[in-house]
Amino acid sequence: MRRRITLGLICSALWGFTAPGVAAADYPAKPLRMLVGFSAGGTTDLLARLVAKEMSDALGQPVVVENRLGAGGSVAAGQAARAEPDGYTLIMGAINHAINASLYKDLPYDQLRDLAPVSMVAITPNILVVPANSPLGSVEDVMQAAKARPGELSFASSGVGTSVHLSGEQFKSMAGLDLMHVPYKGVAPAEADLVAGRVNMMFDSIVTALPLVEAGRLKALAVTSAERSAVVPDIPTVAESGLPGFDVSPWYCIFAPAGTPAEVINVLNKAVVDAMAKPEVRNHLLKLGADPYTGTPQEADQYLRREMERWGKVISDANLKAN
Repeated sequence: MRRRITLGLICSALWGFTAPGVAAADYPAKPLRMLVGFSAGGTTDLLARLVAKEMSDALGQPVVVENRLGAGGSVAAGQAARAEPDGYTLIMGAINHAINASLYKDLPYDQLRDLAPVSMVAITPNILVVPANSPLGSVEDVMQAAKARPGELSFASSGVGTSVHLSGEQFKSMAGLDLMHVPYKGVAPAEADLVAGRVNMMFDSIVTALPLVEAGRLKALAVTSAERSAVVPDIPTVAESGLPGFDVSPWYCIFAPAGTPAEVINVLNKAVVDAMAKPEVRNHLLKLGADPYTGTPQEADQYLRREMERWGKVISDANLKAN
């Protein structure tokens, strides 16, 4: 591991000498853009806009969020991977970056070769929610109903390959259930149909689901993390509700195109880490249900590789393919 990291830093440093006009001393000299592979209003988008604002203040240049939807976030990731490695194109990545490498057969990029981690940003649990008037009141109720009516209960997701989808697939697998997956193009339409009762349940992001729960439009049954969330400590985990070992904790990480000079990566990393350390930013994230989680680019790389291995096994065991 140490040899791989060292070689990566050497390569990045060499690029810094060959890329004209890119140096930490005069970077950034123009606005940056941050790509988001999901629709406006979703968790990735909300976090991107929060971080972009803080980075804009720190860097002295606007950081403009651009939504590029499609293929579980891989359209945006492909655009980021093909961008000039000059520090002016970033992407707010998420757990889908670990998932898509195994889920999609023909990705337009290689995650480890084409994208360089800048910093982790946050970790959030998903939350199992049902319509407010649903007769399902617990994880046990869901499992009993699904076993009594195989293939009839449906779970919504914000798209194939998202953590919302894979949470449901892991739940199906561990509980031995036959549930129908209903994918949507983004979290907003999925939540709208869930509130209306057109689907039975959703392993939604806590960031977007919690306001609907607090408004009485959805009912929360369990969180998907290994431990209870500090934001909703009265809601049990899936693991303690009948599925020991269940743990899905979506994460968010900023990436730049591979080959971006190490000096520039370090400037960006500092802007992210400093922003997430601000008490007002941390409190904002915690109220949303997100736990700030930052570190070095190397630590983000190691985390990503572990997650790619983990989700590769889940996808293989479930025989999932998006194309």
